[in-house]
Amino acid sequence: MAFTLSLPQAAHADGVTPPRAPADIQVEPGNELFLEGHGVGTQNYICLPSGSGFAWTLFTPEATLLDRYARQITTHFFSPNPYEKGTVRATWEHSRDTSTVWAMVIQQSIDANFVEQGAIPWLLLKKAGVREGPTGGDTLTATSFIQRLNTHGGSAPSSGCGALGDVGKKAFVPYSADYFFYTNPSDR
Repeated sequence: MAFTLSLPQAAHADGVTPPRAPADIQVEPGNELFLEGHGVGTQNYICLPSGSGFAWTLFTPEATLLDRYARQITTHFFSPNPYEKGTVRATWEHSRDTSTVWAMVIQQSIDANFVEQGAIPWLLLKKAGVREGPTGGDTLTATSFIQRLNTHGGSAPSSGCGALGDVGKKAFVPYSADYFFYTNPSDR
């Protein structure tokens, strides 16, 4: 007589291991990590009037996410989400099958035990919409949550946006980050 014993294992696929992250940006239990990408690009800001002065305002990231073999897997930017009447959201488009996921920030962390000084915050984002590619590609349609971790750079400039003459100026600030895509098997 034989029997098999199964022990719970950490959620991972193809060697992707869930990252260590602050408690305030943990993904809900039941979600499994299915894709990881290292993003390299810029956080793009524009100087605009703000309150009684002026401030750098993020208008879009422009990044390429690479897999562990340095192959491009997605592009990352802001775009209108057709499932929210055009609300502009963080967007990732798969580089091969052109499936797309839009996500909204639900929590950010600037925990000094994790986030590098001067870097953009770490984020937890929740799916706000998905779309298959035109030929049925569906890699990103399984996404439930995304974490942005291990950020380096990308913060708005500390100067150059203090006067009326600065309005409209743009700053493209280099950054890098790791992005972790989760799926909820019960939603499939």
